[in-house]
Amino acid sequence: MTSSIPKPGEPLPHYISTAPFDPYLVEPSTTALAMVGRASQWKLMWWQFRQHKLALYSGVFLLLAYLSIFICEFLAPYNLHTRDVENIYAPPQSIHLFHDGEFVGPFVYGRTMSLDMDNLRRVYSDVPTDVQKLRFFCRGDGYTFWGLFDSNIHLVCPAKDGQMFLLGTDRLGRDVLSRIIYGARISLTIGLFGVAMSFVLGIVIGGLAGYRGGVFDLIVQRIIEVLQSIPSIPLWLALAAIMPVTWSPILVYLGITVILGLLDWTGLARAVRSKLLALREEDYVLSAQLMGASTSRIIGRHLIPGFMSHLIASATLTIPGMILGETALSFLGLGLRPPITSWGILLTEARSVSVIALYPWLLIPILPVVLVVLAFNFLGDGLRDAADPFK
Repeated sequence: MTSSIPKPGEPLPHYISTAPFDPYLVEPSTTALAMVGRASQWKLMWWQFRQHKLALYSGVFLLLAYLSIFICEFLAPYNLHTRDVENIYAPPQSIHLFHDGEFVGPFVYGRTMSLDMDNLRRVYSDVPTDVQKLRFFCRGDGYTFWGLFDSNIHLVCPAKDGQMFLLGTDRLGRDVLSRIIYGARISLTIGLFGVAMSFVLGIVIGGLAGYRGGVFDLIVQRIIEVLQSIPSIPLWLALAAIMPVTWSPILVYLGITVILGLLDWTGLARAVRSKLLALREEDYVLSAQLMGASTSRIIGRHLIPGFMSHLIASATLTIPGMILGETALSFLGLGLRPPITSWGILLTEARSVSVIALYPWLLIPILPVVLVVLAFNFLGDGLRDAADPFK
């Protein structure tokens, strides 16, 4: 029996496989680890984000909310300006499926109105024998879809010669649900435009202040301190009062967007400055400088990606701040004005205590505001954790 131990001075035996090398062929016990090692940065972020269920559901909710603004005319049961003078301050109607023990499908009961002369209010009562089946993908009030073509197709409509006010009506007999759907187009988009403006200002001004330093940094910090020392509401009121009353609703909308964008860049600018003060001392920044890279390239290509997770979290927190700012200005009567409709304008109907006591459904527009703000906060938490998958 020969020994497998080589003699002193002899080469060690070795074997070479002639099979082609497959870098993706790994042992079953190391499959998961190999997948992580081969995954891209975006895939790692997606895997991490999926673990945050609340953030995932919030992202789906916000995606559906923003998609709805493209087809709000189709989703709303009534036109934005449709009035039913016979159903002023009508309370919400309930949807039923069964009538007298039989399945009928989605329907509402017809109602009658009487005057309560003691309390000076309208009283609406359901008529149990008047079954009004809801229609789907039906023809109803006409509208101009995005100003391109006329149509009258709606997702759901009331029965012929019937009513369907699922969230009640306001003082002019307009459907609250339809106005909430239309108002989402303004309230949701004003946050995106305002954040885009504040991010450009915050990243550019804060980036230059943190990278350059010196006198420019000193001036920027004093400006930020002055802006942050002024209370938000009085500053909003002052800037909103500057806009001429003769401006069209579109110009007022753009003006409110500019105001919100100009006032919300200070916090982001300081965060960007503090990050760049630390990152500009890294070796890769010195290498980029020695290779002749410009300031804008160093900041945009090398420094900003280093704290992208913070920027993502800031964006998801700033957007609800913009929505709340527009809502507050419109609620105070210094923001958007009719015929533009937003959630803040809808809440102006509920400024009176007597209205709140008698017609509480006029407070319903505050629910989408709360839901959107919470969804953005949960989404921000999930994205912030996912942006750093190696933590």
